Amino acid sequence: MLELSGLGGLIILALDIWAIVSIIGSGTSTGKKVLWVLLVLILPLVGFLIWLLAGPRSETRRI
Repeated sequence: MLELSGLGGLIILALDIWAIVSIIGSGTSTGKKVLWVLLVLILPLVGFLIWLLAGPRSETRRI
């Protein structure tokens, strides 16, 4: 099992929190939000990477 500690662990924690906030702010259904949040919480690094590539995005407009 991959064990993260120190600065690497803090970076992963910050990225996971950012992902969860973005998931909650997305326009997708509640069930999908719950599944995405669980994925990020259960598999912090892998879940974040999967969310980054395929997850729901928040509804902020990008210019």
